[in-house]
Amino acid sequence: MSHYQHKKGAIRDNALEALLHDPLFRQRVERNKKGKGSYSRKTKYGKNSGQEASSKQVDAFLLLAFSALTIVIMHLYCSAL
Repeated sequence: MSHYQHKKGAIRDNALEALLHDPLFRQRVERNKKGKGSYSRKTKYGKNSGQEASSKQVDAFLLLAFSALTIVIMHLYCSAL
């Protein structure tokens, strides 16, 4: 059996009552999986599904592609002379 470290300080009288008032047994709101109130903005599978790339990533990619294209053109130009 696992040992649970309660967050209610030292238990004096009733260990069961102290555990019942612990955050372990607090009320939680359950989200509906279907029906009213079930819409979720979180992605179901994977982290980046359907997201666009950030502008920094696009800028870095375009800079790399442009510099590679420039090198190829300069190489072809120099070899033609």
